[in-house]
Formats: sequence, structure tokens, C-alpha cells
Amino acid sequence: MNWQKYHPKHVFQYCPKCGQKGFEMISEKQFHCKKCDLPLYINQSSTVVAIIMNNNGEVMLAKRGREPEKGKWDLPGGFVDIGETAESATVREIKEELNLDITELRYLGSSPNEYVYSDLTYFVLDSCFVCKVETLEDIKVDDDVVDYKFVKIEDIDYSEIAFHTVKFFVEMLQKVMSV
Repeated sequence: MNWQKYHPKHVFQYCPKCGQKGFEMISEKQFHCKKCDLPLYINQSSTVVAIIMNNNGEVMLAKRGREPEKGKWDLPGGFVDIGETAESATVREIKEELNLDITELRYLGSSPNEYVYSDLTYFVLDSCFVCKVETLEDIKVDDDVVDYKFVKIEDIDYSEIAFHTVKFFVEMLQKVMSV
């Protein structure tokens, strides 16, 4: 998908404060209203993903139940709520999506990403955590996850993966594990 087509500069036409047309992008990340002088900055939203492994060293993938990329595989996770830390968002998202309780999490890294939803590109910063869970016996998919599977890292088919950052994080994990 061409995320540039859905960039806010092509979608936003009216000022969210005064409603007048003439809302223009004046820099890579700033809009300005000619009428009421409102500046609006386009910044990245924070998202989190979790790498959860079973006792065989396989990585959990979650099947997306909603757009964007509905039906493709992803690492479980989601958006960080206002006032929430990345760590608490990871714990919350894994509980909501999979009914799992995280007992330990370790920051792995971050990567910028684009998330096209409802014909608008959202710029996101994905943060990845390697997580241990209390047990895998209580998995129950919910929220926007419709299925899950465990896959050996070398058997992941990246053509079935929703976002490029999954590959980035799995490769990062492989490097950390080989040290």
C-alpha cells in the first residue's frame, strides 16, 4: 500500500479549530491555519509489540482481525494510551488480546512505521519487548486478534506478515540471542 497517498497533507483540508478551508502543511510535520493561526504538529504515535516464545524457542504470531492488514500475521501488541508507559501498555495489550499475564519484559528496540487506517497514514514508533508469561495454557484470543500460532524463527514467512517491523524485531532478537 502506498502510505504516501494517505499522508495527512493529502487528507486534511479543514482546520480542526475553526473549520475553515485553507489548512496547509508548512513543514514536514506542521500544519498551519491561515484564518485562526492554529499550528498543528504531526508526530508519531507510540505502539508496542511483544515477542513471546514457547519452551521450544518458537515465536508467537497473532493473526490480525481488523484493518489494516486484516488476516495477516503480526506480533501481538497495540497503541499506547495517553498517560500510559510502553511497559504498562504491553502488559495491557497482551492481556486484552491473548489473556496472558506478563511476568517479565525486557526492552529490545524500536523502529518507525506507518499505519494506514481509514485512508489516513498514522506515523508510529513501534517499541518491542521480549516477554515471559506466567503460562501459555490460558490463551484466549480477543480484541483484534483472531488466531495465534508459534513458529520457528527460521520458518517465518514474511510475505504473510503485516508490517516490516516484525522482521526487523525478529532479526534484532536473533542478533541478541547469538551474543
